[in-house]
Amino acid sequence: MKSKESREFRESRETGTATVAELVAERFGDHRPGLWYEDLVLTHHEVAAGAAARAALLADLLPPGAEPHVGVLLDNTPEFPLWLSAAALVGAAVVGINPTRRGPELARDILHTECRTLVTERAHLPLLADLELPGVRLLVTGTEEYDALLAPYAGAVPDASRAAPSDRLLLYFTSGSTGAPKAAICSQGRLAAAGRSLVGQFGVGRDDVHYICMPMFHGNAVIADWAPALVAGAGVALRRRFSASRFLADVRAYGATYFTYVGRAVQYVLATEERDDDRDNPLRLGFGTEAGAVDAAAFERRFGVRLVEGYGSSEGGAAVQWSPGTPSGAVGRATPGLVVLDPLTREECPAAVLDSVGRLLNGDEAIGELVNKGPNPFEGYWRNPSAEAERRHDGWYWTGDLFYRDTDGYLYFAGRTDDRLRVDSENLAAAMIENILARYEGADAVAVYAVPDPVTGDQVMATIAGTFDPTTFTTFLSAQPDLGTKMTPSYVRVVQHMPVTATNKIHRSQLRREGLHCTDPLWWRPPGEQTYQRLR
Repeated sequence: MKSKESREFRESRETGTATVAELVAERFGDHRPGLWYEDLVLTHHEVAAGAAARAALLADLLPPGAEPHVGVLLDNTPEFPLWLSAAALVGAAVVGINPTRRGPELARDILHTECRTLVTERAHLPLLADLELPGVRLLVTGTEEYDALLAPYAGAVPDASRAAPSDRLLLYFTSGSTGAPKAAICSQGRLAAAGRSLVGQFGVGRDDVHYICMPMFHGNAVIADWAPALVAGAGVALRRRFSASRFLADVRAYGATYFTYVGRAVQYVLATEERDDDRDNPLRLGFGTEAGAVDAAAFERRFGVRLVEGYGSSEGGAAVQWSPGTPSGAVGRATPGLVVLDPLTREECPAAVLDSVGRLLNGDEAIGELVNKGPNPFEGYWRNPSAEAERRHDGWYWTGDLFYRDTDGYLYFAGRTDDRLRVDSENLAAAMIENILARYEGADAVAVYAVPDPVTGDQVMATIAGTFDPTTFTTFLSAQPDLGTKMTPSYVRVVQHMPVTATNKIHRSQLRREGLHCTDPLWWRPPGEQTYQRLR
């Protein structure tokens, strides 16, 4: 199923760069350094030539009549962007395979997306050892067999003529709280347009170096980091897997100027030991989600680098951009078509009423689901019509995310639909409570979610990674002017390390599922009491 052509798609086509294949081919003959990985440095020309060789190989490997899908089960090694570029040149699609999936779930991801070729590396072979993958050819990078397979194509020249803007280029998995992951579709036109939009927004240029430390099987690293670098002709520096302790050293070694983050990566970097020379780095910008105002301010104070929080649904159906003048805590101003709706009545929610300290006074009415009523580039899910129906119905795109808006039209993220809490008949937003608890000095990371109330509705539970003292925490809570009376956690779970997904997002579904049934230290604030007592 193809969506209506988006404004960004039209703009990319009209400027003459409508496909990622064209962007790859443009770098052929560019002998500036273009890719850094550990001790390896490749020029833009070498990257384009390597992509052309892999594209020629892939064209010969694809069975006639089969879907042109190639699975990529790799860490962030140079082979990942090379195969992305190769797939673009040949009009194929890369399926990013999540290496944290196991057994039948992993096999399901590969077979569901109809991958006839799977590119991997030795480190991930144990994951595939006992899987039944009929009809799937395995290519193991870094082996003599792999090098021999590529050798006949070494003189290939990138040719973008086979690619069209509507060609699928990415199938990347997104997952909700239930069900199997869904493979979202991203075409060459949409990816090129997204890269061009970010280049314009952030002024990315040829001399920039994009540090890619988020996993490339996820849309964030490819859409928000690799794509704008490709559009601008900037370089990319790869980190096999995110490392907070190596973050600043990598940035300095590669001269990185731009990076993206997802989830709690920023908190992990802030948890590293401070040094007097932390501000001595070439970074000028970080772009991502879920850092929170407290951490963003701390990051800028420590490293001298501004973090720009953005919002974009994984599937591309809605996006909100930060702009100068955006209030603290807001994501950005709603553009035409973006509205906050009550999912039951389909009516627009009233504007938020905020008191002098920013506390939301009418959350029960103001919090709703963010919906895009306008044209959008959502291109559907691979062979999953029921999941598509959840996102696209009534002629609109439903994000599955909770927001509220102020009287000036600025939008505030309130969490996923699963993150809504109802305490004493009042709707609360988990994200708002998390932003407040993040100020607690002992907290390296915070997650807030609902646990059932014995009578009705929910109680607030918080998991804190770091140190916890019930007395200082109680004092802290009483000093927060924007903490509403219903927001105070009834339960506090204390962990050494926050459980996270493969994309460095807090594993909220796991925390909700475990609830009070955990082995970590658990504190309880009885009704009517001011202090917490140890439950276990």
